[in-house]
Amino acid sequence: MKSTGTNEVGTHCDCLVIGGGPAGLTAAIYLARFHLSVTVIDAGHSRAASIPMSRNVPGFPEGITGTALLDRMRRQARTYGANLRRGTVTELAREGDGFLATTAQSAIRARTVLLATGVINRRPPMLSEADHDRGLTSGLIRYCPICDGYEVTGQRIAVLGTGERGRGEALFLRSYSTDVTLVAPAGGHTLSEGDVARLTEAGVVIAGACRTIRIGPDKVEMNIEGAVQAFDTMYPALGSDICSQLAGQLGASLSDEGCLLVDSHQRTGVPGLYAAGDVVLGLDQITHATGEAGVAATTIRNDLAAATPAVVRRPDSRRGLP
Repeated sequence: MKSTGTNEVGTHCDCLVIGGGPAGLTAAIYLARFHLSVTVIDAGHSRAASIPMSRNVPGFPEGITGTALLDRMRRQARTYGANLRRGTVTELAREGDGFLATTAQSAIRARTVLLATGVINRRPPMLSEADHDRGLTSGLIRYCPICDGYEVTGQRIAVLGTGERGRGEALFLRSYSTDVTLVAPAGGHTLSEGDVARLTEAGVVIAGACRTIRIGPDKVEMNIEGAVQAFDTMYPALGSDICSQLAGQLGASLSDEGCLLVDSHQRTGVPGLYAAGDVVLGLDQITHATGEAGVAATTIRNDLAAATPAVVRRPDSRRGLP
């Protein structure tokens, strides 16, 4: 398994990681410590960066911000020689036994590719970007009840959504508070009779369509069919867009929702193409993403070793390390 030499954008690398969130950076750390040349291309849109404070990441009992976590992971990856670059891969194609990735700045050739491109939450359309970000920073808007449902225990919670997704999120949050309201998007509710029965039985209030949202100093104010109601926090349950377009260019299999389908070792159906994190069908959690990335990186190392058994370590691989 011979390293391909220099690890600069525009040259060859053993693995190109597309996406610089927790999954991509974990894979980069593993791959670099396997003495493989690894380049990470990050568009700078990781959902983790928008986390104001996470308290369910193991090892941080006082919590850690998303930006601080990513900064730590970048520093760790660079320590072992990973090459981290900002940019967007616009095209991914086969080139011989490897891949050719195109960005606005250059072309990158890689023996293998790991997709860690994640997903993008659908934001409430009635909120400006500035108001949305202010609400997110203050905890008045939240997207992950698995991550931070504990923090809203006993609060007055609004879930903006409908159908199966809205029903499921409202029922999940009901285990944290007795005051949960399911608010319909502008188009109104699409709840089945069974949905209504389950929500009513659980004590979830079913409200009408939301017209406007205002982020106040300490409340989310929602105009629901002409009447303004104030909530301690709001969870948009509007779904997300999976960033799997590059995999589609290579013909990789996708779920009905657009998530990448992989085997138990994070291999896609395209030889040499792997995936980890939220872009893969599964639980959208940091710990889950990093676990998948560790599996993917180890699989990449072993697959490359099977193709090129000789391991050549770079002479400076431990230079400057403690």
